[in-house]
Amino acid sequence: MRALIAGGAGFVGSHLVERLVDAGHEVVVVDDFSTGRRENLAAVAHQVTIVDADIADAAAVDAIEGPFDQVYNLASPASPVDYHRLPIHTLMTGSMGVKNTLDLAHAHGARYLLASTSEVYGDPQVHPQPETYLGHVNPVGPRSVYDEAKRFGEAMTAAYRREFGVDTKIVRIFNTFGPRMRVEDGRAIPNFVHQALTGREITVAGDGHQTRSICYVDDLVGGLVAMMQSSATGPVNLGNPEEISMLDLATWIRDLAESSSQIVHVPRPVDDPQIRRPDITLAGELLGWSPSTTAEIGLKATIEDFRNRR
Repeated sequence: MRALIAGGAGFVGSHLVERLVDAGHEVVVVDDFSTGRRENLAAVAHQVTIVDADIADAAAVDAIEGPFDQVYNLASPASPVDYHRLPIHTLMTGSMGVKNTLDLAHAHGARYLLASTSEVYGDPQVHPQPETYLGHVNPVGPRSVYDEAKRFGEAMTAAYRREFGVDTKIVRIFNTFGPRMRVEDGRAIPNFVHQALTGREITVAGDGHQTRSICYVDDLVGGLVAMMQSSATGPVNLGNPEEISMLDLATWIRDLAESSSQIVHVPRPVDDPQIRRPDITLAGELLGWSPSTTAEIGLKATIEDFRNRR
């Protein structure tokens, strides 16, 4: 089996690369390293082919040497820090990048998986969020470059399936965490862990009562592989349905890190969702998938990884 993974040097992508290599697959990683890191692939660098390219560049994608049986598209800035810094790049990756990789999958007769996001639901008015919920989004807000790129990517993926018969799959990834998250990522867990380990104030946005559901990366990767191997087309939610407030999460991480950091409150970002929890009924029915790693085990592993990289 020969697989191409766009965004394979990123946090989730690199864990997927290792999973496929361990399973005996031949893997080609395509990444422009705008947010991905070469060191994420250090353990398997001698076993994979790494192509430094922007998937929004059609000529660069066309030049990638096949054949391919599977194409996983995980390419995109995924944290607010990154897509605020790279707004046009984010939009192009989620639009032209999706089209170009779909063209590649079509040319090789490969299965195609688009890693979409829970952000397509916006600040939801339905809780938990099933795949049938159409969302509550702001198309021109500061988060829209990511939200709308992913929504467009889903539409493009569905259109290629209908018009060209490409064997496509869409997953919507909810908050995921684990080793290799960047210190400067900007999302809650890496922020809290870094602040706790360095003795800095732990900054919680707003009153901290907003909730998220956090899924350990190993579980998420298992869901991606299960989706690719299935006959399902999606969209299918992948995430952990256990919900926690940001204030409770910050306190928990501080305690696990044995830190004396103080928790302080800072202004809440515009359009920051109040609630977020996946309905994963469909993933269980279609993929036989559900997360198995407890948040505590995952947080301890993440804290240890950050401690080792300090």
